[in-house]
Amino acid sequence: MLASWGPWGVLLLSILDSGGIPIVGGVDALVVAVSAIDHRQAFGAATAAIVGSVTGSLVLFYLARKGGEAYLHRHTLSTRGRHLRAWFLEYGLLTVFVPAFVPVIPMPVKIFILSAGALGVSPLRFLIVLTAARIPRYFFLAWLGTRLGADTLPYLRQHLWQLSLLALGLFVVLYFVVTYLHNRSIRASLVK
Repeated sequence: MLASWGPWGVLLLSILDSGGIPIVGGVDALVVAVSAIDHRQAFGAATAAIVGSVTGSLVLFYLARKGGEAYLHRHTLSTRGRHLRAWFLEYGLLTVFVPAFVPVIPMPVKIFILSAGALGVSPLRFLIVLTAARIPRYFFLAWLGTRLGADTLPYLRQHLWQLSLLALGLFVVLYFVVTYLHNRSIRASLVK
């Protein structure tokens, strides 16, 4: 039924999925289905998935910010808790970017969205990271849907190992980039 709604169905499903109702792989499959059924709606479906995903994720982010901050603050008062909080504030957005970017692999992005909200990550930084991950993901799935049609999801499942390696490699590269930039900013502040 949602496929017949085209991009509007994708928008609705992506808001629900990103807002906290788990629909594992549903948005990806719907973007592919809409793209395979009507190639002219492919990029509209990708755009709707991006807008819906960001909207739903921001709702979840702000709910965690309001309700989870006091709970997490209480549990991050210990030395170990402070280290975890500092690590997440420095590198935690990588844990949002990688699962939000790589399709098909069911990674628990909602946990990291909740953590980002509760631990006080900047909403603008969160929005930029999430959008930067969702744009290539959904446009790639839409493009693939127009090329492979119904064979898209089997193709992605067939290449699960490569996608897993991509996710791991992407995390490692981004981790070292963030570490380099962090160390560079520390050195620059020490010079001043």
